[in-house]
Amino acid sequence: MSHPQPRTVDSGRTFATLRNLWPYMWPQERPDLRARVLWASFYLVLAKLLTVAIPYFYKWATDSLTGANSATKVLPLVLTGAVTLVVAYNVVRIVSVALNQLRDALFASVGQYAVRRLAFRTFVHLHRLSLRFHLERRTGGLSRIIERGTKGIETIVRFTILNTLPTILEFVLTAAIFGFAYGLSYVIVVAATVFLYSWFTIWASDWRIRIRKEMNDSDTEANTKAIDSLLNFETVKYFGNESMEADRFDQSMARYEKAATQTWVSLGWLNFGQGVIFSVGMGAAMVMSALEVRAGTQTLGDFVLINSLLMQLSIPLNFIGFIYREIRQGLTDIEEMFTLLDVPEEVEDRPDAAPLAVTAGAIRFENVRFRYEAGREILKGISFEVPPGKSVAIVGPSGAGKSTLSRLLFRFYDLESGRITIDGQDIARVTQSSLRAAIGIVPQDTVLFNDTLEYNIRYGRMEASEAELRQAAERAQIGRFIELLPEGFATRVGERGLKLSGGEKQRVAIARTLLKGPSILVLDEATSALDTHTEQEIQSALDEAARERTTLTIAHRLSTIVAADEILVLKAGEIVERGSHAGLLEAGGLYAEMWRMQREATEAEEALRRARAADEFGIVDRQRIA
Repeated sequence: MSHPQPRTVDSGRTFATLRNLWPYMWPQERPDLRARVLWASFYLVLAKLLTVAIPYFYKWATDSLTGANSATKVLPLVLTGAVTLVVAYNVVRIVSVALNQLRDALFASVGQYAVRRLAFRTFVHLHRLSLRFHLERRTGGLSRIIERGTKGIETIVRFTILNTLPTILEFVLTAAIFGFAYGLSYVIVVAATVFLYSWFTIWASDWRIRIRKEMNDSDTEANTKAIDSLLNFETVKYFGNESMEADRFDQSMARYEKAATQTWVSLGWLNFGQGVIFSVGMGAAMVMSALEVRAGTQTLGDFVLINSLLMQLSIPLNFIGFIYREIRQGLTDIEEMFTLLDVPEEVEDRPDAAPLAVTAGAIRFENVRFRYEAGREILKGISFEVPPGKSVAIVGPSGAGKSTLSRLLFRFYDLESGRITIDGQDIARVTQSSLRAAIGIVPQDTVLFNDTLEYNIRYGRMEASEAELRQAAERAQIGRFIELLPEGFATRVGERGLKLSGGEKQRVAIARTLLKGPSILVLDEATSALDTHTEQEIQSALDEAARERTTLTIAHRLSTIVAADEILVLKAGEIVERGSHAGLLEAGGLYAEMWRMQREATEAEEALRRARAADEFGIVDRQRIA
């Protein structure tokens, strides 16, 4: 069977990761946890000392039974009886186990605190990353990376701080006993066994880690495809692609199956090799001792002691292999998490950033240029102003850059050149939190949390009173609908709000924005995903939200912005027309052409609706006649 070459251990990256983890192992802000670490370390060292002493009680009991009572050289005569030594042997074993369990109990809160802190830091960092990052990442894969990473943290923290050094201490004590009591030849045999055992364990573990990484990649890919498919459940059904989705998922799981099988096979080779190396070493030492017992230079108790010391040595030896494998696998699992933490924030507050002070709410775009990627400029020197309390609408063909304006206003991206100001303050020089607190938005695609209606509306201002919550729902014209639901505001809306219709979701979004009470309102194609009838019903709620607020409306349906104070027509990243609705129609340009096409489409839709209604009425009428 041929084995792939193990990858080279990147010691620099390993030590860098451990250095990053040190604040979580030794939290400066939690002296109580640091005290737990110290006590846990003390009990572990004490347990190791007792562990090394246990074989001596076994030796003394054996010699006592054979008439060679070697315990009298160390213990008082009253304690050298065979039965007493057997009892002492087991008492020391119990105390050693108790100390190890006490160590684990003390350290449990340290490990869990480290997991929580790093998971929290990762979560916060992900929310600070740019919209560009999240548009390019897949949520399923991201959640899997965090899940595996947080599980690996406790393993690394626990084994690094509480096991590695005490295990090395046990090796030193065991070697010292062999050298002092039995000579250099035994030390050489034990050292050679430990060296070969450790070398083989590290070599095989590196090989297994590479397989583990392949397994993790396949697992992430399968999980990403599964979540992506389930999030788009309706689309899968619309196109009848259940079999295709299942095949894509199964292909990823097949790769996972292969890697997982290789993981178990490699574990078998690892365990077999470890067993051979240790058995050969122990056999050599036991043969040496047996020859000395026959020669009369050792007692039968010495033979038992050497056997016991070697058997106990197998535990930390195996544990060192386990420690190495777990740390390396843990590092592999959290490698991508630390990669996430190393992703720089694209949009950051300046060191001198001050809170935005909104006095009137005037918005101004000054020669704004922006591109998402090199070679494709989205906005080409856009300049316009939204006076305080006024409404300006942006219209234009798809891809003209309309929604980009709202993203830039929220400062999801920084500009290539130009600037955006609110009441004369450059939004790049104020804090992002204060900027976004001053702006409310009703987006085209309202995605709700899988929680209650109350939570989703209250999200606009979590500290709002019950009366304010209900008032916002009434103003958004969804209060009556909620009252008729059996569970009222406690009704859960389902994943991404799928239990609600498009119009109901938009009303929730409007209520949420009204509850927030921003000075500036952005309506980003808020009705473009709705039918004409629902749009007309919601328009009055939108008008209520926009009342006495500076409003920037990005519109698809021109009928919704007829009353705007100014309309800007955007095409290919440039403003090609601007004016009132009547003035733009009279000019007979792009806006007038868009208006004509939408009117024709609306009239056709209305005619079809009337025809269907008449047909339904005719069926009912014919049924009555029959």
